[in-house]
Amino acid sequence: MNLRTIVILAALVAPASLMAQDAEPASPWSGKATLGYLATSGNTDNSTLNTGLEVGYSTGNWAHLLTAAAINAAQEDVTTQNDVTTAEAYDLGWKSERNITDNDFLFGRLKWRKDRFGGFDTQFSQTVGYGRRLIDSDKHTLNAEIGAGARQSETQLGVKEDETILRGGMYYTWAISETSEFRQDLTAEGGEDNTYIESVTALSAKLLGDLALVASYTIKHNTDVVAPLEETDTYTALSLEYRF
Repeated sequence: MNLRTIVILAALVAPASLMAQDAEPASPWSGKATLGYLATSGNTDNSTLNTGLEVGYSTGNWAHLLTAAAINAAQEDVTTQNDVTTAEAYDLGWKSERNITDNDFLFGRLKWRKDRFGGFDTQFSQTVGYGRRLIDSDKHTLNAEIGAGARQSETQLGVKEDETILRGGMYYTWAISETSEFRQDLTAEGGEDNTYIESVTALSAKLLGDLALVASYTIKHNTDVVAPLEETDTYTALSLEYRF
């Protein structure tokens, strides 16, 4: 085989090889992990830690998402010099979606919440329903969901509540630029004994590669809590986020 033949074969094989690489399917897995920590000292010594994890898997018309989050805050007691926990909350969730059209889908969701200092010690809900992608463009996405199910709750005094609930949600994302993103999530679970509302507002900016800085503000509100507990809890966080 002479040099001319080798060059011709290489010219034919190279584009085919590049096309095979380009056609390689994307991984069905996706996710992100967040970590935030803030410590202050001086007249008051306190520290705050927040962590989060999301893992998604998509195949065909199905999409699954696992979420987990934790918040812990402590402040030093000036008299005993010991740290006293002032906030402690955990979230764990699972969601499965099945597309029925390009814009419509059905979902099933499990959500468990524990808040040591909130209006309820634990809340566990199971809901199914219908969702629609109202906006789906390069810069803006807006999804709406409505469903029904059940919720089991326990107050800080140990009183247990089982109720049927209706659930609604709106989820908006704005890709401000290639390096920054705004997100607003609003969900509500309404039952006979209590209505739970949660709002998460977040602004992220890429730092390097898949690493981003995220500022978020979370509001959690229960309409029926035991006095003297507050109905509303808020969390402000500054975190590092890594996408994978």
